[in-house]
Amino acid sequence: MSKNLEELLRAAGNPATMLRNSQIGAYVYPVVPGEFSNWRDEQQAWQKSAVLFDQSHHMVEQYVQGPDTLKLFSHLGMNSFANFPVNRAKQLAPCSYDGYVIGDGILFHLEENHLVFVGRAPAASWVQFHAETGGFNVNTRKDDRSPGNTKGNAIVRTNYRFQIQGPNATKVIEKLNGGPVPEIKFFHMGHINIGGRKVRALRHGMAGAPGLEIWGPYAEREEIRTAIVAAGKDFGLKEVGARAYATNTLESGWIPSPLPAVYTGEKMKKYREWLPASSYEATGSIGGSLDSKNIEDYYVTPYEMGYGPFIKFDHDFIGRQALEKLAGQPHRKKVTFAWNADDVLKVWRSMLEPGDPFKYIDLPLSNFTSATYDKVLKGGKMVGLNMFSGYSYNERSMLSLGIVDPDIELGTEVKLLWGEEGGGTKKPTVERHKQIEIRAIVSPAPYAKQAQTSYHEGWRSKATA
Repeated sequence: MSKNLEELLRAAGNPATMLRNSQIGAYVYPVVPGEFSNWRDEQQAWQKSAVLFDQSHHMVEQYVQGPDTLKLFSHLGMNSFANFPVNRAKQLAPCSYDGYVIGDGILFHLEENHLVFVGRAPAASWVQFHAETGGFNVNTRKDDRSPGNTKGNAIVRTNYRFQIQGPNATKVIEKLNGGPVPEIKFFHMGHINIGGRKVRALRHGMAGAPGLEIWGPYAEREEIRTAIVAAGKDFGLKEVGARAYATNTLESGWIPSPLPAVYTGEKMKKYREWLPASSYEATGSIGGSLDSKNIEDYYVTPYEMGYGPFIKFDHDFIGRQALEKLAGQPHRKKVTFAWNADDVLKVWRSMLEPGDPFKYIDLPLSNFTSATYDKVLKGGKMVGLNMFSGYSYNERSMLSLGIVDPDIELGTEVKLLWGEEGGGTKKPTVERHKQIEIRAIVSPAPYAKQAQTSYHEGWRSKATA
């Protein structure tokens, strides 16, 4: 039996074939109820009133502490660390040696020489690997995400983690605090008072309007949640369930789950030998209409993901040489695809007709793999990739996020090839089906007007060229 990713890949023969037929099942946002009211009202609330996002369970927290903590992250991050004091945060999107994205998340500078990375597993594992094997004078500790199936066991995390977002978020926060909150600049940290407790807060914007991310000891989670819900009652605050949660990114323009670029490259071999056969990278799935036997066709660069403004060549970091070569070249760019309503209805209608239907479009989130890659076509030629799909009740539209060739302009009509080849792969999330071309309009990312105008200039607001 394979013990690590490298052994698993050797046994499988081809990483793309292995991942396209993974038996992991659907990606689950654990523990949080699917809906608190209904997902339509919950989506509306982040544009019209206020929402409480419960992020306590689906993300990894990777803590790093010691004299070389900043040195470690500077080695991994394409961002500049020349000015990163305590009580700041930044987006961290580490790359492979060849300059392809491994993952991303938020890096919090909690105390001197004490940081925590919060995000999905791929980037957290990359941090852990280098902290443990890179010769840095640090200690590291992982607080893993909650399991998708708790099997009746109690769940305990280090911290609860909430976000209060939406146009009425400030009113909710002021009521909780007992008065106006001193201004916290974007991606800076401060404190607010909740029910007599002093709670750490990060100024952040996830749903299109600025708000706060707050965290503290998990034992206080229910006390803090209850206080937020009570304070938000007069301002239309709704708790957002697991069904609607991830769809906010369709409006705000962040692609959350590219395939981690770890499956090839001799320099990456030690990492593949370190990753267990049970890891995200070993068990995750890829799917969609892009059917390539070359796993590198599924890799993306930070430029394509909209992270170009992050990249600073003022320090040495993994992937620097590769990114320097790419810097002056044209890049595929991140966009939103607005799907044609008639074509979407044709897909749903096929569920009521005899014979194989088109691939089912689930609502509100339509991804059926860990990492999605659909062909985007124009004139029969592939001009991009569709990578994250769902429905926005706010926009009354099926939307998806992806990347297109640099010469594809906003407003262009393209065709998204929906469904998998040959009736579908062997993934448990894939029923037998046929493919269909769905028309879509290439649109800005972020798509929502509120997100376009409200975000701090940076990784979302400047993503679309």
